[in-house]
Amino acid sequence: SFDNRADCFASDEPLYAHYLSRTGIKHPDADVVMTRHETDADAVTDYLIGAIPGAAGVWYQKHMCHHILPDMDTGWLAALENCFLIRDPREVLLSLSKITNEVSLWATGLPQQARLLEQVTEESGEVPPILDARDVLEDPRGMLGLLCERVRIPFSEEMLSWRPGPRECDGIWAEHWYDSVWASTGFSPYRARPGDLAPEHEAILSQALPLYEGMYSLRMSL
Repeated sequence: SFDNRADCFASDEPLYAHYLSRTGIKHPDADVVMTRHETDADAVTDYLIGAIPGAAGVWYQKHMCHHILPDMDTGWLAALENCFLIRDPREVLLSLSKITNEVSLWATGLPQQARLLEQVTEESGEVPPILDARDVLEDPRGMLGLLCERVRIPFSEEMLSWRPGPRECDGIWAEHWYDSVWASTGFSPYRARPGDLAPEHEAILSQALPLYEGMYSLRMSL
């Protein structure tokens, strides 16, 4: 959506290689990701708070909260306009379990997301924009318009539809994770993800729900 804006440069999970190198987690093609992408967190974050590549007007940086490890310096976040996308943890767990065996509360990103939200709120003095994935799917134009208003950029109709297939901003891991995105040409109507959680994942869900519900109560709504 953001990458489709004419005024936007997009970065896809720039701390992923660092995360894999530090944790040793066996994601698909992890060795290739670490070889082809920067693994030094300081080098990555220095880049992320620098000049916008290509002199674009907007730099959209997609991060996964679990890529920001507990001992990492997060002072660089103050240089950015931070927005949080949350998703029902049941759907997150179902999605994760289809791709990797490394499924845990930590892998959902929710503990880290709650910690980062608290930091950003304390430093800025206000709750940053929080969007729920279901709300976006149920009203893409309304929710993205609201987000753009909050971060003081014009809304663009280009954000609502795009050509199918890979994009230049995709990380090299995209072939393992982005099948449904590559097949899309816009936002699909919300549908609950089918499937049942394994018993061990139900236990994780019980830990994740309070974290999600706390952030959900603060989300933007129309």
